[in-house]
Amino acid sequence: MYFEPVSLPDFGVSGNSEHKRFGEIISVFDSTDHFPDLENADLALIGVTEDRNSVNNEGCGLAPDYVRAFLYKLYPGNYIPRIVDLGNIKKGHSVEDTYFALSSVIAELLAAHIVPVLIGGGQDLTYANFRAYENLGRIINIVSVDQSFDLGESEKKVNSQSFLSRIILHQPNYLFNYTNIGFQTYFVDQDAINLMKKLFFDAYRLGVVQKNITMVEPLVRNADMLTFDISAIRMSDAPACGNASPNGFYGEEACQIARYAGMSDKLSSVGFYEMNPTFDRQGQTAHLLSQMIWYFIDGYYNRKQDFPGEEADDFIRYTVQVSGHDDGIVFYKSKKSARWWMEIDCSPGVKAKFGHHYLVPCDYSDYTTACADEIPDRWWLMYQKLM
Repeated sequence: MYFEPVSLPDFGVSGNSEHKRFGEIISVFDSTDHFPDLENADLALIGVTEDRNSVNNEGCGLAPDYVRAFLYKLYPGNYIPRIVDLGNIKKGHSVEDTYFALSSVIAELLAAHIVPVLIGGGQDLTYANFRAYENLGRIINIVSVDQSFDLGESEKKVNSQSFLSRIILHQPNYLFNYTNIGFQTYFVDQDAINLMKKLFFDAYRLGVVQKNITMVEPLVRNADMLTFDISAIRMSDAPACGNASPNGFYGEEACQIARYAGMSDKLSSVGFYEMNPTFDRQGQTAHLLSQMIWYFIDGYYNRKQDFPGEEADDFIRYTVQVSGHDDGIVFYKSKKSARWWMEIDCSPGVKAKFGHHYLVPCDYSDYTTACADEIPDRWWLMYQKLM
């Protein structure tokens, strides 16, 4: 058994209300040793107390129970939640032991089509999450909401500020694309920015994203897993992190990103890391993180299950002629959600190798760019990766 039961006496909420809160609905692995039945579960909450490789933020392993204390007092939206809380992953003798346990658990949940929601610990746990997909032999996209790229020095052991290097260098490698949302330039050296470009990875500065938060939706819709570093949120909104800074996303923006992640039909795991109760003020950050998870859950239960090729009648297909491309660029617009995708023209062999990665989530602006006889940047970047 990899899990420790949840044991917070104040999780109980009054049953006087006609409407139940999460604490009365979620099936929890608690001190009664009752392990939840996974058969009908959609989402599985997992606390991770591992913080030995968290840089400048020792104590973030305490986060799961603090977040639960607020999350379980929230009311669900207009849906019937089928959520289980598996408790906290036990710390291994070494950090690598914890990584192995977490990867094994996530792989089993993914195979059962249950979305793991990881809470707490250092962001180096992203590496363990990634390894779970390796176990399943799946090529994936990662989206990271972070103030920096966490490349670190590849020759050193993995930690919360170097896990991406370990993922990039890992063999066999199942990473297709990496996207950073919200990096702050003064935290990132120019060599790291140049490396992102050479690898055809996506990186979006905080200021660019804040001007139009809706641009995050197609970026997150293209992800298989999302990793969220609480330090990406400004200190005034989320003080509970040893690496917090004055600038970052507002709490409302963080919640919007979490909801976009939940709405993505493709996204199959999510992790919220680096929340450190030691630095919190009256539970402010724990409360915000619980609301972010609430928005993720709400997004999940508002998924549209629309993807080009699944049901042809559910989409409008547009072919836009662009100079230099005889066959034009094909766009798909969902009749269910009004969301857009564009198709990257590539050989049948490439399509077979990379699955649906040649169908790229986009938005209306990419379509209008093509109509103006220009190749959208998003299309060109993915074309180079596939070729």
